[in-house]
Amino acid sequence: MQELVERLGRGEVVILDGAMGTELQRRGVPMDRVAWSGAAIATHPQVIRAVHEDYIRAGADIVITNTFGASRHVLEPAGLGERVGELNQNAVTLAREACEAAGDGQPLYVAGSISSFLPEDEEFAELPAEIARANYREQAENLAEAGADLIILEMMMDVENTTFAVEAATATGLPVWVGFSCRRAADGETIVFWREGRDVPFAPAFEKAMAAGGVVAGVMHSEVETLVPALSIVLSRWSGPVAAYAHSGHFTMPDWQFVDVISPDGYLAAAEQWVAMGAQVIGGCCGIGPDHIRLLKERLPKRIPQKTG
Repeated sequence: MQELVERLGRGEVVILDGAMGTELQRRGVPMDRVAWSGAAIATHPQVIRAVHEDYIRAGADIVITNTFGASRHVLEPAGLGERVGELNQNAVTLAREACEAAGDGQPLYVAGSISSFLPEDEEFAELPAEIARANYREQAENLAEAGADLIILEMMMDVENTTFAVEAATATGLPVWVGFSCRRAADGETIVFWREGRDVPFAPAFEKAMAAGGVVAGVMHSEVETLVPALSIVLSRWSGPVAAYAHSGHFTMPDWQFVDVISPDGYLAAAEQWVAMGAQVIGGCCGIGPDHIRLLKERLPKRIPQKTG
């Protein structure tokens, strides 16, 4: 991890992988009605490993475990609640095996994913604070014990859950990266947290959400067009490394709709703008696959512009 920290400190651009859940779906793995891609750890482990390997061969420096939908409150309604520890640990093992199989001597890192994803079940529409805290803590500990190099918090959409997740993740002693999901409000201008029906402005909440900790902050699982204004908010309020990885298409639970997915060339053009702004950890979320990541690796600048003033 020290080498990765030094790379970020030098302003180098680091490449994340692309989507896991939608890439599994693209390869014929059925998405669970409530746990989405989380159940695939039990049913299709070799496909997960193959996806990791393809991203590594495409040039990813960091692969993210398929644990976006693998917290207890997601796995329980899918009938997998008693396998939380096993599945999270297996997900890390699959990522590590892929690094060993597809790596060509370059340093590779495994990021354990924890998200605010909730199952499509009315019983879990609102997660009580004490359950959220316990489940984030359990998942963070499982990922750390399995050997993740860092924990990446994904689809953070409010201050409360971000605080709970950051506290749980930092308690493991691993570096914690925080990815926020944003969208435009009905006025077409204000950037708000992604959660529908709650137009909570992102700008005043960002610093509160990051107060609990985290060493990298960024915007992810957001539309490509939202990244620039959302990143502007992060960059104006955060002095550490910044991450950016967008999605393309849309979600109709349990399947991703591959509608008007941005081309690799189009995604590269967007990512070049993010790097020019100062984002240095670049990857892809839902709908973004190995071909997109390969082009990022080949053609993005190797460093972000030097800060002046």
